[in-house]
Amino acid sequence: MDWHNEPPMWTVDGRMITVKSGPKTDFWRTTHYGFIRDNGHFYHDRIAGNFLVEVKVSGAYAALYDQAGLMVRVDEANWIKCGIEFVDTPLPSNPAALWLRLTRRGSTIEIRYALDGVGYQMLRLAYFTPSEIMSVGLMCASPDGAGFTVTFEGLTIQSI
Repeated sequence: MDWHNEPPMWTVDGRMITVKSGPKTDFWRTTHYGFIRDNGHFYHDRIAGNFLVEVKVSGAYAALYDQAGLMVRVDEANWIKCGIEFVDTPLPSNPAALWLRLTRRGSTIEIRYALDGVGYQMLRLAYFTPSEIMSVGLMCASPDGAGFTVTFEGLTIQSI
């Protein structure tokens, strides 16, 4: 696996990857906000064809927009990120972790999540730019904050 924008600190311990994101990092594409960012952290592998990716994510989210999860990417203009982002709308109870499952079938990306690692629910089904080979893996960023620590556990990337 390789880094796109290596973070200031990261470790791999068995099937656990811990990352400290850098400040003022983000993945954002032109919207009504009028800016583009491509300096978030992305630990990825390249894979051809259809695939399934799973991971458990837990983080010490602290500043507005701290985010972590999975990403599938063709290039700086064509990507999908999914996971948890710290926003100003509190949940009734914050989960200790989030399990994510991302599946690619042709030009379709299916994203599912679970709060217990078992009962997955559909989060998103979307068209994605066709490309034989894509980068897929872990992402995190701290757009407004000084950085935060996130742990990814049990990452699996497999062809299907």
